Amino acid sequence: MVETQTFIEEAELLVEELIDVEEYELVVFNDEVNTFDHVIKTLIKVCEHTPEQAEQCTMIIHYKGKCTVKYGSRTKLKPMCQAILDAGIQAAIV
Repeated sequence: MVETQTFIEEAELLVEELIDVEEYELVVFNDEVNTFDHVIKTLIKVCEHTPEQAEQCTMIIHYKGKCTVKYGSRTKLKPMCQAILDAGIQAAIV
């Protein structure tokens, strides 16, 4: 009985992963409030960007108005998006 339950649990996890395979974008938007330094530090901490990646994304955000900073499943991006929002930076999953 235990083996059957374990098998069912594993199958349910695989189904959840298959459902959430669509790739989404985590987009950060420009504002007139946050400093370059704050955005860079946030991207390094939340998205695990290198300092160079974070600086490049921040420049794109500043000059283009927005930048996709991460790709992935909605499940993966949701806590990252919330952490960026909590830092006072505008972001959305699209």
